[in-house]
Amino acid sequence: MPKQIILAAHFPGVNNTTVWSDPASGSQIDFDSFVHLARTAERGKFDFFFLAEGLRLREQRGRIHDLDVVGRPDTLTVLAALAAVTTHLGLAGTLNTTFREPYELARQLASLDHLSGGRAAWNVVTTSDAFTGENFRRGGYLDRSLRYERAAEFVRTARELWESWPAEAVVGDRDGGRYVADADPGAFAHHGDQFDIAGHFTVPRSPQVHPVILQAGDSPDGREFAVSSADAIFSRHGTLEDGQEFYRDVKSRLARYGRHPDDLKIIPGVTFVLGDTDAEAQERAHHIRRQQVSPQTAILLLEQLWNRDLSGYDPEGPLPVEDPDVSADAISRGRAGMYPDPVDTARQWRALAEEKGLGIRDLIIEVTGRQSFIGTPRQIAERMNHFVQSDAADGFILVPHLTPGGLDDFVDQVVPLLQERGVFRTEYAGTTLRHHLGLSPARPVGAASPSA
Repeated sequence: MPKQIILAAHFPGVNNTTVWSDPASGSQIDFDSFVHLARTAERGKFDFFFLAEGLRLREQRGRIHDLDVVGRPDTLTVLAALAAVTTHLGLAGTLNTTFREPYELARQLASLDHLSGGRAAWNVVTTSDAFTGENFRRGGYLDRSLRYERAAEFVRTARELWESWPAEAVVGDRDGGRYVADADPGAFAHHGDQFDIAGHFTVPRSPQVHPVILQAGDSPDGREFAVSSADAIFSRHGTLEDGQEFYRDVKSRLARYGRHPDDLKIIPGVTFVLGDTDAEAQERAHHIRRQQVSPQTAILLLEQLWNRDLSGYDPEGPLPVEDPDVSADAISRGRAGMYPDPVDTARQWRALAEEKGLGIRDLIIEVTGRQSFIGTPRQIAERMNHFVQSDAADGFILVPHLTPGGLDDFVDQVVPLLQERGVFRTEYAGTTLRHHLGLSPARPVGAASPSA
């Protein structure tokens, strides 16, 4: 039997993919937009809807970055509302472990799992960013080296809370006047380096026990955190070969934790452009990339590397002759640290610009990525299936460039072709997200220790 493909829909929100200026683009904060994309994904029998989170709007040269002006609504509020207008679609949200507390977030996620009938998922992220931390009482207190240490203990603590109610704790004995079987359900005590808490968890065991845990991270620490704690990991590898290498490495680490390769799904985020012919798709892809990298955006993105005010430069002209300023404070706040060696990166960009005769805007288009899958619906279905069957991925998170209708054509034109190949469901077979993803029941919290 061929592997079944996992598909998820990413609400694009604010990022370098979204083209908010396109006439076909709608609101990125109105609830109707979230409903449209979620219902389109459910119509296509997708596994889950994914909503990213940002706890502060990015700034550049003291101004809100133009990609962020639409704002960022609260993740859990949106997902809880979507639970009422969907029936099978998983509901996944990015939620930060640095500025939250385990009891609060575990309670919210368990509630979402109950409200949705077992469809909740948590994308665990960390930050050591003091700029974001200024929005919170404790500020940017967390040393960068501690972010995964805190995250790992955060997830362990949440799991302890979710398991604190026994499976048969709620009996609802009307005649005997007894609601719970145990006089003390939900009791917990966690004593660790990051958290020292004790009390009673207020939410009975939810349908999935542990909401599905997602994680994004390509560093060695990120990969190890994923294989010890996550059910799925996002990746950014655009070529078949890079995807296969990442797949082999991550899957090979699972045995140390007593886990099977199928216990962790690898789901890269991808973009796509459809056309009636390959030539039409390529032309559309070129047009979309120039929408995504407007003249103003090209200068803003170049400034993030050069760390200088380049507002006086011609977007169609040559790159600056001076090197990036590595001594000054970051000109961009909220996206710092993207280039470990700015001077060397600038040297590479200059060489590429000279080799291909590129001005600033065309260079930024060249170096900041391109659509993952371009072609006719049949070509894209074939390429996606080849990635999955060749063990470069277990599925994909689709990131459309338009809100909220950017997924419509994919669902109408590509999904039926995947279904014809027998690699994607035609109907939901279960009700929980764990079932959609082919995951085993949640493991007890003590089962995550590495073997010698």
